[in-house]
Amino acid sequence: MSKRSISHLFKRETPVASVARTAGTAGLVLAAFATIASTGAAGSNAAPAVQSPEIALVAHSLPAPIAKPAPLPAPIVPLYPDNLDGWIRQALDILHAHNIPASYDGIMRNVMRESTGNPRAINLYDSNAAAGIPSKGLLQVIDPTFAAYHVEGTSFDIYDPVANIAAACNYAAHRYGSMDNVNSSY
Repeated sequence: MSKRSISHLFKRETPVASVARTAGTAGLVLAAFATIASTGAAGSNAAPAVQSPEIALVAHSLPAPIAKPAPLPAPIVPLYPDNLDGWIRQALDILHAHNIPASYDGIMRNVMRESTGNPRAINLYDSNAAAGIPSKGLLQVIDPTFAAYHVEGTSFDIYDPVANIAAACNYAAHRYGSMDNVNSSY
């Protein structure tokens, strides 16, 4: 509706229509609020003011308030099976988050050689064991190496399969470039 057509809606030109004709919709809104305020109806005990057609027009033409957006859903946390496949996949996600190179095949190959997939494996017969620090866990890591190459976000338990894989891969990445490059005891 144009500014000019607003004044033709009324038999007499009101101050609100006059403002609307000269100032546009913004002026009409301000004039409508001024009219409400001048009647003393808002916030007083007086009888409510009769709403003029101009105010009704403004109220009808105002856009509806924008609804608040719904909150984002919580991120989906992957669930890993409690087995060798799940431990490797969880460790890989952690390793990739820390930019530590490794592959599923490289980890699996070394786990099978070192412990045949037993997270509680311990070697009590090699040179490390003779020195009092036996190799432990899936990738047969010794305590000092586990502590030095522990990956943030994993357990501090050397027998925890994910923590053991992560620490061993971190060590292998620093020493050999990646666990993928390890083809014998390390």
